[in-house]
Amino acid sequence: MYRYDEFDAEFVRQRVAQFRDQVERRVKGELTEDEFRPLRLMNGLYLQLHAYMLRIAVPYGTLSSRQMRKLAHIARVYDRGYGHFTTRQNLQFNWPALGDIPDILAELAEVEMHAIQTSGNCIRNVTADHFAGATAEEVADPRPYAEIIRQWSSLHPEFSFLPRKFKVAVTAAERDRAAIQVHDIGLHLKRLADGGLGFAVWVGGGQGRTPLLAKKIRDNLPEADLLSYLEATLRIYNLHGRRDNKYKARIKILVHEIGADAFAAQVEEEWQRIRDGALKLPEDEIKRIDAYFAPPAFVAPPAGASAKPPTGAPDAAFERWIVRNTHAHKQRGYAIVTISLKPIGGVPGDASAAQMDAVADLAQRYSFDEVRVTHEQNLVLPHVCLGDLRAVYDGLVAIGLAEANAGLVTDIIACPGLDYCALANARSIPIAQRISERLATRQDQIGDLKIKISGCINACGHHHVGHIGILGVEKRGEEHYQLLLGGSGAEDAALAAITGPGFGPTGIVDAVEKVVDTYLKLRKDPQEAFLSAYGRLGSAPFKEALYAAAA
Repeated sequence: MYRYDEFDAEFVRQRVAQFRDQVERRVKGELTEDEFRPLRLMNGLYLQLHAYMLRIAVPYGTLSSRQMRKLAHIARVYDRGYGHFTTRQNLQFNWPALGDIPDILAELAEVEMHAIQTSGNCIRNVTADHFAGATAEEVADPRPYAEIIRQWSSLHPEFSFLPRKFKVAVTAAERDRAAIQVHDIGLHLKRLADGGLGFAVWVGGGQGRTPLLAKKIRDNLPEADLLSYLEATLRIYNLHGRRDNKYKARIKILVHEIGADAFAAQVEEEWQRIRDGALKLPEDEIKRIDAYFAPPAFVAPPAGASAKPPTGAPDAAFERWIVRNTHAHKQRGYAIVTISLKPIGGVPGDASAAQMDAVADLAQRYSFDEVRVTHEQNLVLPHVCLGDLRAVYDGLVAIGLAEANAGLVTDIIACPGLDYCALANARSIPIAQRISERLATRQDQIGDLKIKISGCINACGHHHVGHIGILGVEKRGEEHYQLLLGGSGAEDAALAAITGPGFGPTGIVDAVEKVVDTYLKLRKDPQEAFLSAYGRLGSAPFKEALYAAAA
């Protein structure tokens, strides 16, 4: 993974010292909250419903065991003993004291971490496929390009104050695990006709109040032109993006209003003007960054050893975990392991300090010192020898993180909701917990089904692209929930549709169960996935199950 150079380290140290002075002035009353707000947002510090929240950047979701242990230490010493992994592959601490924030940032700097550009109207943490560099499905590891974008975009003087926040995601596989079509810019790394690498560029995706899928504005962009094309795209957005209305300020609105073709034409014109300038990526620089992401020293399996994870074991729970939570690795003799942060009835995305320490230990011992954070609020050990899977599983059992539910109906994405967030209209966490408990005994029968829950229209829980999406709203002073069906954030990206009138906190759990029961009753066979059945059947049978009794 990328290692900070001397410039990075010194810059972060200077930023910490600067913010320490700003915090001291705020505590003394020399700065008002209005004056302090832009300063704290530049350092990832939010004022939430009950306390400050600090959002830590985890570029492209990659952590070392040393960094994970530092996060555990901060949770234990400065917070309430846990952290929350988010849908942007970041980590949030929900209860830090304002006076402790500079010390937290200083400790993060010791392990090459920070909270810069995790908030504000700038280019946010660049995300990537959490299986990057491990799966045989990709043409190349996309993380070096994510790192190049990180270095280019960090404190970019022209893009530090954009009309609104800006999110970039990168993938290199046909199976999209990075949700590139619901990002401001989504990049699909691919092999070009001449044998070189390049990108399909998707622009204008996003969720929130106005959900829109991105449009592909360029295909086969050579890798050397990546930064110049991104610069041209951001310049057009910065020039024309709405600054008078924050609800219409995202690039998705600009692309939608002027049309993808017109937007692409303006980007092309600007790009032709700058493409051969200083932003041209030299091959040597690409190789230099790529070297930071060199594959680990894999050990070849013994002759005759199985190339697949062990199955048919006498331990049914272990076998089930192998089936659900491991994925094929590009290196023979290894597997990719998903660590579910969704124990039945648990809080999606939360991990205790003890759990983070234990995961760091597992990563150091069994995964070449590497952990990934997924946009689905889980963790991944990307490089585990098949012979070590049992030891990893036993280690996860010991900390309560061996739930074999990756991709199942209990593997629920949920934002913090009204339990923490000042913007939320309704609670997300209790709804996720109740649905998880309600459907746990049938999750294997149900199969792959993604439920995503947001506590407000900002859609931090990605409800618009859930197979089943839930949106918390306020109705006459009470929490209420809209139910949406048919969304996807993958390569078959689609926006879910609202089924009809919403439900109360108890009714929404019943409603989800009715949708699931209808699917099980009407699917052609156990192999027909929920989205396939929904596409074939349409919404009518599901709406009938939900609302017929009330008609």
